[in-house]
Amino acid sequence: MNLSDQRVVVLGGTSGIGLATATRAAREGAQVVVASRNQGSVHRALATLPTGTQGYVANLTDPGDVARLFQGLGPFDHLVYTAGEPLALMSVDALDLGAARTAFDLRYFGSLSAVNAALPYLRPGGSITLTTGTANHRPSAGWSVAASITGAIDALVRALAVELAPIRVNAVSAGVIRSPLWDPLPEETREQMYAQLSESLPLGRVGEPEEVAEAFVYLLRATYATGTVVTVDGGTLVA
Repeated sequence: MNLSDQRVVVLGGTSGIGLATATRAAREGAQVVVASRNQGSVHRALATLPTGTQGYVANLTDPGDVARLFQGLGPFDHLVYTAGEPLALMSVDALDLGAARTAFDLRYFGSLSAVNAALPYLRPGGSITLTTGTANHRPSAGWSVAASITGAIDALVRALAVELAPIRVNAVSAGVIRSPLWDPLPEETREQMYAQLSESLPLGRVGEPEEVAEAFVYLLRATYATGTVVTVDGGTLVA
């Protein structure tokens, strides 16, 4: 599928993997819309994206806000959901249930809410692409919440692919990526994390947002793919 004149909505599309996906889709000729809850992030993204790209502020954990966003956008062809905060890592004996619920609110319930609000405006032949990860396949101690979220999204993709057919529903499972998602960590801690993870990966490095964006754009064009999770993890699952 050629993306020329296809309208692509990227929620969480103002930084990291989302911005890289918006940029790549625009380069393929798509008319791109990005949305984020941070006005400054939207302005910065629009400064780097092609002229004509639209940007909106929306709280993706507020179903009413999400519904209003899609009502204002009108018809479109593809929904991409990349919004997320750093995955909540905590041991069960030190469980912060509020933090766990917050993580689910944005990554899982935010995805589900976006799909619900977007459906009336998705054109025939359209697609939905969500974001998941490898934690449910390779959890470590402290990853129970993160693994639960990624497992839930994987299951959601399969269920929606059946329920919403012929709309295509897929996801990209990303490994650790060098992105602004990890900026809250002190720089030294962040670089040490990247270095340690690089040593354990077959490719010997963490990924870049542009590499994951390729998988998202592939799924936008892959007219015979649905219920599929494409993994881009540097070999995490085979390490």
